[in-house]
Amino acid sequence: MHTYIATINGQEYRVEILGEGKVAVNGEVYEVDFRPIGEQSLYSLLASGRSYEANIVFMDGAWEVLLDGVLYVVQVEDERERRLRAQAGRELASQVLVRIKSPMPGLVVDVRVRPGDEVEKGQVLLLLESMKMQNEIRAPRKGKVLEVHVEPGQSVNQNQVLVELQ
Repeated sequence: MHTYIATINGQEYRVEILGEGKVAVNGEVYEVDFRPIGEQSLYSLLASGRSYEANIVFMDGAWEVLLDGVLYVVQVEDERERRLRAQAGRELASQVLVRIKSPMPGLVVDVRVRPGDEVEKGQVLLLLESMKMQNEIRAPRKGKVLEVHVEPGQSVNQNQVLVELQ
Protein backbone atom coordinates (compact mmCIF):
# COMPACT_ATOMS: atom_id res chain seq x y z
CA MET A 1 0.00 0.00 0.00
CA HIS A 2 1.29 3.46 -0.86
CA THR A 3 -0.16 6.68 0.52
CA TYR A 4 -0.18 10.16 -1.01
CA ILE A 5 -1.50 13.54 0.05
CA ALA A 6 -3.29 15.29 -2.82
CA THR A 7 -4.03 19.00 -2.35
CA ILE A 8 -6.77 20.59 -4.47
CA ASN A 9 -7.76 24.23 -3.87
CA GLY A 10 -6.20 24.13 -0.39
CA GLN A 11 -8.13 20.98 0.60
CA GLU A 12 -6.01 17.92 1.43
CA TYR A 13 -7.05 14.37 0.56
CA ARG A 14 -5.34 11.22 1.81
CA VAL A 15 -5.14 8.80 -1.11
CA GLU A 16 -4.15 5.19 -0.44
CA ILE A 17 -3.38 2.82 -3.29
CA LEU A 18 -4.76 -0.44 -1.90
CA GLY A 19 -3.98 -2.70 -4.80
CA GLU A 20 -5.07 -3.40 -8.34
CA GLY A 21 -8.31 -1.56 -8.91
CA LYS A 22 -8.84 -0.20 -5.38
CA VAL A 23 -8.04 3.16 -3.78
CA ALA A 24 -9.16 4.83 -0.58
CA VAL A 25 -9.73 8.60 -0.46
CA ASN A 26 -9.93 9.89 3.12
CA GLY A 27 -10.78 6.35 4.21
CA GLU A 28 -13.58 5.75 1.68
CA VAL A 29 -12.76 2.82 -0.64
CA TYR A 30 -13.42 3.06 -4.38
CA GLU A 31 -13.10 0.46 -7.10
CA VAL A 32 -11.37 2.14 -10.05
CA ASP A 33 -10.18 1.41 -13.56
CA PHE A 34 -7.90 4.10 -14.98
CA ARG A 35 -6.62 3.86 -18.57
CA PRO A 36 -5.19 6.15 -21.25
CA ILE A 37 -7.31 6.79 -24.34
CA GLY A 38 -5.11 6.98 -27.43
CA GLU A 39 -1.76 8.73 -27.35
CA GLN A 40 -2.81 12.08 -25.89
CA SER A 41 -3.33 13.15 -22.29
CA LEU A 42 -6.90 11.83 -22.26
CA TYR A 43 -7.83 9.14 -19.73
CA SER A 44 -10.85 7.00 -18.98
CA LEU A 45 -11.73 6.56 -15.32
CA LEU A 46 -14.33 4.17 -13.98
CA ALA A 47 -14.88 4.81 -10.27
CA SER A 48 -17.47 2.84 -8.33
CA GLY A 49 -19.58 2.30 -11.44
CA ARG A 50 -19.40 5.88 -12.80
CA SER A 51 -17.53 6.73 -16.00
CA TYR A 52 -15.39 9.85 -16.44
CA GLU A 53 -13.06 11.22 -19.10
CA ALA A 54 -10.22 13.43 -17.92
CA ASN A 55 -7.44 15.35 -19.62
CA ILE A 56 -4.40 15.07 -17.32
CA VAL A 57 -1.08 16.91 -17.75
CA PHE A 58 1.89 17.35 -15.40
CA MET A 59 2.89 21.03 -15.49
CA ASP A 60 4.77 23.39 -13.16
CA GLY A 61 5.19 20.70 -10.51
CA ALA A 62 1.49 19.85 -10.32
CA TRP A 63 -1.08 17.72 -12.12
CA GLU A 64 -3.64 19.70 -14.12
CA VAL A 65 -6.84 17.67 -14.41
CA LEU A 66 -9.65 18.81 -16.69
CA LEU A 67 -12.77 16.90 -15.65
CA ASP A 68 -16.32 17.77 -16.75
CA GLY A 69 -15.17 21.19 -17.94
CA VAL A 70 -13.55 22.10 -14.60
CA LEU A 71 -9.77 22.46 -14.25
CA TYR A 72 -8.30 21.11 -11.01
CA VAL A 73 -4.67 21.78 -10.09
CA VAL A 74 -3.51 18.90 -7.92
CA GLN A 75 -0.32 18.90 -5.85
CA VAL A 76 0.70 15.35 -4.90
CA GLU A 77 3.12 14.46 -2.11
CA ASP A 78 4.30 11.10 -0.90
CA GLU A 79 2.96 10.86 2.67
CA ARG A 80 6.12 9.24 4.06
CA GLU A 81 8.42 11.91 2.62
CA ARG A 82 6.12 14.66 3.87
CA ARG A 83 6.12 13.16 7.38
CA LEU A 84 9.93 12.89 7.40
CA ARG A 85 10.28 16.55 6.36
CA ALA A 86 7.86 17.61 9.09
CA GLN A 87 9.66 15.55 11.75
CA ALA A 88 12.96 17.12 10.76
CA GLY A 89 11.30 20.54 11.02
CA ARG A 90 12.43 21.50 7.54
CA GLU A 91 10.44 23.21 4.87
CA LEU A 92 11.84 23.93 1.46
CA ALA A 93 13.49 27.32 1.18
CA SER A 94 15.38 28.88 -1.69
CA GLN A 95 18.81 27.87 -0.34
CA VAL A 96 17.81 24.27 0.45
CA LEU A 97 18.52 21.37 -1.88
CA VAL A 98 15.49 20.31 -3.93
CA ARG A 99 15.38 16.84 -5.43
CA ILE A 100 13.07 16.70 -8.44
CA LYS A 101 11.70 13.19 -8.71
CA SER A 102 9.93 11.36 -11.48
CA PRO A 103 6.15 11.55 -10.93
CA MET A 104 5.75 8.24 -12.78
CA PRO A 105 7.80 5.48 -14.37
CA GLY A 106 8.92 6.37 -17.88
CA LEU A 107 11.65 7.03 -20.40
CA VAL A 108 13.80 10.17 -20.43
CA VAL A 109 13.39 11.66 -23.92
CA ASP A 110 15.41 14.88 -23.57
CA VAL A 111 17.48 16.59 -20.87
CA ARG A 112 17.58 20.37 -21.26
CA VAL A 113 19.87 21.36 -18.37
CA ARG A 114 23.39 20.63 -17.13
CA PRO A 115 25.05 21.01 -13.73
CA GLY A 116 25.80 24.68 -13.12
CA ASP A 117 22.88 26.00 -15.16
CA GLU A 118 20.73 28.70 -13.54
CA VAL A 119 17.02 27.95 -14.02
CA GLU A 120 13.82 29.90 -13.49
CA LYS A 121 10.66 28.63 -11.85
CA GLY A 122 8.63 26.73 -14.44
CA GLN A 123 11.55 26.18 -16.82
CA VAL A 124 11.51 22.78 -18.54
CA LEU A 125 14.32 20.60 -17.17
CA LEU A 126 13.61 17.43 -19.11
CA LEU A 127 11.00 15.50 -21.07
CA LEU A 128 9.71 12.22 -19.68
CA GLU A 129 7.65 9.82 -21.77
CA SER A 130 5.14 7.64 -19.99
CA MET A 131 2.23 5.71 -21.52
CA LYS A 132 3.10 7.22 -24.94
CA MET A 133 2.74 10.77 -23.56
CA GLN A 134 5.56 13.28 -23.21
CA ASN A 135 5.52 15.14 -19.90
CA GLU A 136 7.53 18.28 -19.25
CA ILE A 137 9.32 18.14 -15.91
CA ARG A 138 9.71 21.75 -14.78
CA ALA A 139 11.69 23.55 -12.09
CA PRO A 140 9.51 24.09 -9.00
CA ARG A 141 11.49 27.26 -8.19
CA LYS A 142 14.41 29.40 -9.32
CA GLY A 143 17.78 27.83 -8.60
CA LYS A 144 21.06 26.37 -9.78
CA VAL A 145 21.29 22.84 -11.18
CA LEU A 146 23.66 20.88 -8.93
CA GLU A 147 23.25 17.43 -10.40
CA VAL A 148 21.52 15.74 -13.33
CA HIS A 149 21.01 12.05 -12.56
CA VAL A 150 19.55 10.92 -15.89
CA GLU A 151 20.29 11.01 -19.61
CA PRO A 152 18.19 10.65 -22.77
CA GLY A 153 17.10 7.07 -23.40
CA GLN A 154 17.26 6.11 -19.73
CA SER A 155 14.30 4.39 -18.08
CA VAL A 156 13.29 5.76 -14.67
CA ASN A 157 11.08 4.57 -11.84
CA GLN A 158 8.44 6.61 -10.03
CA ASN A 159 10.07 8.80 -7.33
CA GLN A 160 13.55 8.35 -8.83
CA VAL A 161 15.62 11.53 -8.43
CA LEU A 162 16.06 13.21 -11.82
CA VAL A 163 17.64 16.59 -11.05
CA GLU A 164 18.92 18.36 -7.93
CA LEU A 165 18.58 22.14 -7.54
CA GLN A 166 19.98 24.52 -5.00
